[in-house]
Amino acid sequence: MTKKILEKAAANGLINRRHLLGMGLTGAGVVATNSVMGADAALNFEIPGWSKQPGPGASAYGGRSSYAEQLQRTAGRPNPTYPGGGSSRSPLQHLQGIITPNSLHFERHHAGIPDIDPAQHKLVINGLVRQPLVFSYEDLLKYPMVSRIYFLECSGNSGALLRGVQGGNAQSLHGLVSCAEWTGIPLSTLLDEAGVLPDARWVAAVGADAASMGRSVPIEKALDDTMVALFQNGEPVMPGQGYPMRLFLPGWEGNASVKWLSQLKLTREAVHFRDETSKYTDVLSNRSSLQFTFPMGTKSLITSPSGQMSLPGQGLYKITGIAWSGTGSIRRVEVSADGGRSWADALIESNQFDKALTRFSIPWQWAGGDAILQSRATDSAGNVQPTRDAIIADRGTISFYHNHCIQSWAVTDSGEVSNVYV
Repeated sequence: MTKKILEKAAANGLINRRHLLGMGLTGAGVVATNSVMGADAALNFEIPGWSKQPGPGASAYGGRSSYAEQLQRTAGRPNPTYPGGGSSRSPLQHLQGIITPNSLHFERHHAGIPDIDPAQHKLVINGLVRQPLVFSYEDLLKYPMVSRIYFLECSGNSGALLRGVQGGNAQSLHGLVSCAEWTGIPLSTLLDEAGVLPDARWVAAVGADAASMGRSVPIEKALDDTMVALFQNGEPVMPGQGYPMRLFLPGWEGNASVKWLSQLKLTREAVHFRDETSKYTDVLSNRSSLQFTFPMGTKSLITSPSGQMSLPGQGLYKITGIAWSGTGSIRRVEVSADGGRSWADALIESNQFDKALTRFSIPWQWAGGDAILQSRATDSAGNVQPTRDAIIADRGTISFYHNHCIQSWAVTDSGEVSNVYV
């Protein structure tokens, strides 16, 4: 093996992807001979039982394999003082690609999931418009729609890192982010039909859940890429995602994408709903607060190896993860195996859509010693993911919202992986 083939991209075992194919990955498979019988002999091939008899037939709605039961969301325990409130988190460490299956997409609820009959549901557009409008679900299905791939992230995602929470894994610390293809009607189409009056500056969106969830949206965002989403990954949005319809604000904190959408009222000023005053604001060290911090920051996360995983032994591993930004597309992801002292460019494995998850990877030759794995994203606007220390220096630790700091995973010499602060 030549010196060039052994070239590392950074310290502590990270490998430049250009040299991966020259690293002698023999033994990963068995070379078959030219004939089928020869291949059978070389493999000592035996027909398994599942290939000898028919399996079950088709089902009304598909389910996962019994061998993939680890693909489960985690949900918080019921709280009698907060009925229906809470969240469920996506198993990021077990997923690949960028699309989250509907059944594994994270959820956040403030009063549980309403059981809405779409035939009885209405969407009202009123306030500072020329003509108030009322839409049924069937009305909206007749409109031209667009389909876009976007991430959705709760602004409280990763907040545990600002509080110094010990332990945890990718799911428990960062599982309030997911990505899907959303299909719906551009909100600008509906507002154009209603006729926006010149003095309208905000849109007050209200949901039909028992919390009457409400958020104020600047008119500029409402007329830009906001949509009324009716479908997710090709099927009607799940009840937990706002069936029969939800507002969707690409790149902005998830709470602003009001679910079970029932009203859009155009106003001169922000309404200051409960959940944009008592929650989802950033309280600074001097006790002043930042309100309406809408776009989610440039962020990345190594999902494997990650917290609570274990490496079985020395050798070549694939470091992989996801990156995203609320202000554009991901242009670069760097990975470090020595706690940020040196960095190597990762391979971008997926399309680099605006405001969507991006998958990255890089090969890593683990020699068995201690290591600290980190990733750092840069978006199309030039925003670079900050360190935890930089976030704390800027905002303090009173608030836990809108944290997009670098995550550090420590690998011990025995192969155990855990969350650490460096």
